[in-house]
Amino acid sequence: MADHRNGSAQAANGKAGAAGTAYSIDLNAFQTRLKTFYKHWDEHKTDLWGSSDAIAVACPPPSEDLRYLKSTALNLWLLGFEFPETIMVFTKKQIHILGSQKKASILESVKKPAREAVDVEIVLHVKYKNDDGTALMDAIFRAIRAQSKSDGRDTPTVGYISREAPEGKLLETWAEKLKNTKFQLSDVANGFSSLFAVKSNEELTSIKRAAYLTTSVMKNFVVPKLENVIDEEKKVSHSTLMEDTEKVILEPSKVNCKLKADNVDICYPPIFQSGGAFDLRPSAVSNDDLLHYDSASVILCAVGARYKSYCSNIARTFLIDADPLQSRAYGVLLKAHEAVIGSLRPGNRLSAAYQAAVSVIENDAPDLMSYLTKSAGTGLGIEFRESGLNINAKNEQIVKEGMVFNVSLGFQNLQSESIKSKGKHFSLLLADTVIINKDKTEVVTSVSSKALKDIAYSFNEDEEEENPSAKVDANGAEPLMSKTTLRSDNHEISKEELRRQHQAELARQKNEETARRLAGGGNETGDSRSSVRTSTELVAYKNINDLPPPREMMIQIDQKNEAVLLPINGSMVPFHVAFIRTVSSQQDTNRNCYIRIIFNVPGTPFSPHDANSMKFPGSIYLKEASFRSKDPRHISEVVQSIKTLRRQVVARESERAERATLVTQEKLQLANNRFKPIRLSDLWIRPAFGGRGRKIPGTLEAHVNGFRYSTTRQDERVDIMFGNIKHAFFQPAENEMITLLHFHLHNHIMVGNKKTKDVQFYVEVMDMVQNVGGGKRSAYDPDELEEEQRERDRKNKINVEFQTFVNRVNDLWGQPQFNGLDLEFDQPLRELGFPGVPHKSSVFIVPTSACLVELIETPFLVVTLGEIEIVNLERVGLGQKNFDMTIVFKDFKRDVLRIDSIPSTSLDGIKEWLDTTDIKYYESRLNLNWRQILKTITDDPQSFIEGGGWEFLNLEATDSESENSEESDKGYEPSDVEPESDSEDDDSDSESLVESEDDEEEDSEEDSEEEKGKTWEELEREASNADREKGNESDSEEDRKRRKAKSFGKSRGPSLSSSITKRPKLR
Repeated sequence: MADHRNGSAQAANGKAGAAGTAYSIDLNAFQTRLKTFYKHWDEHKTDLWGSSDAIAVACPPPSEDLRYLKSTALNLWLLGFEFPETIMVFTKKQIHILGSQKKASILESVKKPAREAVDVEIVLHVKYKNDDGTALMDAIFRAIRAQSKSDGRDTPTVGYISREAPEGKLLETWAEKLKNTKFQLSDVANGFSSLFAVKSNEELTSIKRAAYLTTSVMKNFVVPKLENVIDEEKKVSHSTLMEDTEKVILEPSKVNCKLKADNVDICYPPIFQSGGAFDLRPSAVSNDDLLHYDSASVILCAVGARYKSYCSNIARTFLIDADPLQSRAYGVLLKAHEAVIGSLRPGNRLSAAYQAAVSVIENDAPDLMSYLTKSAGTGLGIEFRESGLNINAKNEQIVKEGMVFNVSLGFQNLQSESIKSKGKHFSLLLADTVIINKDKTEVVTSVSSKALKDIAYSFNEDEEEENPSAKVDANGAEPLMSKTTLRSDNHEISKEELRRQHQAELARQKNEETARRLAGGGNETGDSRSSVRTSTELVAYKNINDLPPPREMMIQIDQKNEAVLLPINGSMVPFHVAFIRTVSSQQDTNRNCYIRIIFNVPGTPFSPHDANSMKFPGSIYLKEASFRSKDPRHISEVVQSIKTLRRQVVARESERAERATLVTQEKLQLANNRFKPIRLSDLWIRPAFGGRGRKIPGTLEAHVNGFRYSTTRQDERVDIMFGNIKHAFFQPAENEMITLLHFHLHNHIMVGNKKTKDVQFYVEVMDMVQNVGGGKRSAYDPDELEEEQRERDRKNKINVEFQTFVNRVNDLWGQPQFNGLDLEFDQPLRELGFPGVPHKSSVFIVPTSACLVELIETPFLVVTLGEIEIVNLERVGLGQKNFDMTIVFKDFKRDVLRIDSIPSTSLDGIKEWLDTTDIKYYESRLNLNWRQILKTITDDPQSFIEGGGWEFLNLEATDSESENSEESDKGYEPSDVEPESDSEDDDSDSESLVESEDDEEEDSEEDSEEEKGKTWEELEREASNADREKGNESDSEEDRKRRKAKSFGKSRGPSLSSSITKRPKLR
């Protein structure tokens, strides 16, 4: 253990140093942090640094004990290594360092960077073996006095860390001499706390990796270990569990964590507590008592790991056959813990975060207030507890972006009267590592679940058999679901009941999460829809001399300058073709041909060049022009030429606009001789490259930081950066004709001339050959059997090649530099799949571990489960052959996704899948108008929160409510809770939230058509309609009814009322 303690000098840049090896100080980091130190000293000299003229830091000798000292933290932060028995004194002009010859030789390399960074001179005072160092100390004191006198002060003020007692002969001598110098001494611990509080990106990366290791140990080792011990009723002591867990932390490969063992260490010996004796302090130790897991037992586990000296922490409570008080207390603690995390936002005070927890407990369980810990955690970094960042009721420090906290909250020494065993007294504890970002608070240990269903275990079989119904706690709260029993499933309550209880818990969590997000303006993640595309200046001719020489007074097309010249009042007037909206021709009975040109003008909706036109607000614009000709052939050629030219210009401008919105990607680093690219050949790509000519397959290669797909054609190449990949999928061919790799991206890229977020590479595993030879072959035809065997072999061979490629890329992504990307190929779970219609055609939709996808038919469907707010299953009821699924996203500005026509036989499977992935779902009998619902929520989020959040969708709740509650929830209540009526008036009144997309589309089309100039065909159609209505109104009405019924299909015609867009209600 010695080589993992503070006594070892460990490199912050990952190059560990041991005795006899050359230390490598990161000079760039040294310069940056030295500048930060001196700047912080200048800005906060009086309030944090005690008006110090010099700052003295003495680092003690190595120790076997785990300890956190600010002197050590400064060494690690500034130099990347710990330098034991070294004294550093900072002044405005010099940095004096007193240490051994070996340390001085290492520090020679920082002299020049220090001079360049802050214009200070580093003076090394070398202490030899038999020297007590007093003469060197006197030299440092003389330099401090000289610097102070030059600044006009007789008595210098020297800052030091008063709480760190001197250790070893050298430091004791230094402390004694410092006190006898008659310098004014000032404690600067608060200055260092503030200096270390805000972390750089490199520091945050180290903390995230430490958290990744911590959660991996908790999730992949501690929890399975405890489950195994309890399930097999083993006798294991707390100290044994502590030792086993510590070994796993120091060897990350044991939990599939690909971090170098040299860079990791423990923050403290892992803590395991049970059996009524609990200590919630980080200094607690795991005793030699056996793990206690009888009924109503509580087990506390806390694990902390360091990566490159940066700490992370996690603590979880596990309940065994919890009694009502334990379940209730844990639910309140979980809610309070989330409240603290939600309050840690830039600009808030730390006391406000603690007060958020107090408010939750005072509202939900005031009887537990006296048991709450006095602190909700501390700052976290190189030090496990950053003293200036305690989250308590008195700390008025401001939370800043880049700070990191160990949010630790608990109830100490609760007592349950119903428990007579050893566990009568119990405590609860939750802790997570939290990073403060600009937009959101990131819980980097959230992978290890703390939901009640995941930490509560039920083993009391006899009691469950006697009383299978769920108990209600003292406050009448709904019973909470426990984790599935490990020993036997025979005594478990029904799956439907478990699902219902879990969904009730999810509803509570989801409403709290949505309320926090809406209260904090949580729709910032949505894409702004108000952005307007700014086009380039479109000018046909820069001056009059560029016009082509005049010919006959007739319409001319200038292809080169993309202009149309029109004869107006004896002059040829040029118009850029992009400003022409439509062009059409018409021939009358006298064989006169007319050409009609309609232009884009200011104030016309959907005009792509309106911004350019508005530069001349006082001008008069030409809206349309008509010309007559006796030559129909010429008119036809002119119309065709204008349309072709306009189509080319619009396509070019659209592609230019698409490319202008792309996010700039990093440059692909090609593999070199040391790293051979991982290659997969003969692949096709979707979307396909544009252009003419025969399509050809290409090769996909994995390079240093991304993929490259290329064909033998020079212009057919696509680069996909690893950092731009949001999800990666591998789908082998089973019932499909293709094996594929699919990448869903964060930002759009261009494939050919197409802008896309989804890129797919595939191989057809079977040749699509049709036998036109005539007769039917026998099932026992040897040729037929041989052909089928060849197809199977080809499919298996392709699947194996893809699998090998995927495995090698997964190994590449497992390297430390890609840990922050969290990349791994996901594979669809076919057994959970179901048919549905997300776009226009029915497809087979399949869940993966993180998404819901359909990757065979285009357009592709990729829905990230983490972005889903809720799912509403619509048209669910007896007698229905199918139903619809509406997915509502956390970004309320984003349109909902609806998957139609899912067979009712898939309903139970979908419910089970949604429940196991912790997605809250509701059911309704009709389709809802989600645009109106989301608009109502975003317009008045407070009313939505006060009205119970999403519970207006809960059919069980709404069916039992009174008419008063129905009226109060009118903005959210689906129409199927109203009394049934056959009258047309009732149907039309209840359509406010029932989906009417057809009507919306028709209305929008009519609005847009009214704004456009009408073509000859439209004018002719309007005239004929007017004549027909004047001539025979009843016939036109019959025709309309007939056409309307036909458009909706024969099967639905008889049951339709006048409200066509409504689906028939269930009787």
